[in-house]
Amino acid sequence: MILGAILAGGQARRFGSDKAQALYQGERLIDRVAAALLAQCGGLVVCGREEPRFACIPDWPEAGLGPLGGLAAALRHAREQGFSHVLSAGVDVPDLPHDLAASLTGEGAAIVESQPVVGLWPVVDFPAIDTFLSGGGRSLYRFADAIAARRIDLPAALMNVNRPEDLAG
Repeated sequence: MILGAILAGGQARRFGSDKAQALYQGERLIDRVAAALLAQCGGLVVCGREEPRFACIPDWPEAGLGPLGGLAAALRHAREQGFSHVLSAGVDVPDLPHDLAASLTGEGAAIVESQPVVGLWPVVDFPAIDTFLSGGGRSLYRFADAIAARRIDLPAALMNVNRPEDLAG
């Protein structure tokens, strides 16, 4: 079973306000990402922030580690709850396909080439992320490389909201 994880602990400095609450096509970004993940996952957590109506977990082992801290928290939580994989996405990717997990399924971990925060991670990779963080690793790309994650090109590029004007499309 797959746990969906919204990595939402960022500062949104370029955006200027809380991305999760921003509207795209009349819906909050966090609600759009949650709906896409829930369509293909057996559970859902929001990592790195408190968000009403969602199960939330803090980044692990501490806040301020960026998406890697959120992913580590999700993998740890998934392992404790009996999930086999984590399907991760940032709160700023409002157009996730509802077949994303199927597109990323294969041997080991897989990330979307243009957006490594979007990935499918086997729970057995939790010890590797723990070791990576303990050694000072902070880059999600470098962690993906360290575990030989496959990089997948999706048929259509995913939207990545970094600035308010990105929502105009």
